[in-house]
Amino acid sequence: MDIPDWRNKIDELDEQIVQLLSKRAAAAVAIGELKAKSSAPIYEPQREQAVFEHVRRINSGPLSDAQVQDVYERLMDVMRALQRPQ
Repeated sequence: MDIPDWRNKIDELDEQIVQLLSKRAAAAVAIGELKAKSSAPIYEPQREQAVFEHVRRINSGPLSDAQVQDVYERLMDVMRALQRPQ
């Protein structure tokens, strides 16, 4: 494949990633609503650590475990913001 082919492939993957991010965000919003009803804290460091451990465990590269965790740290920041009351 040449560069335009790879770029087309990346565009296709980005479409899938955005769809999955939207599904994950919807789940985070639903969890945020449940947390609000039960007065549970938005930030749960133990849960976030469990997510980081999970994604590092399933990571098969070429991203390093640290890089995957960096991506997920930002993702968790965004998801946490969605759970806060507007």
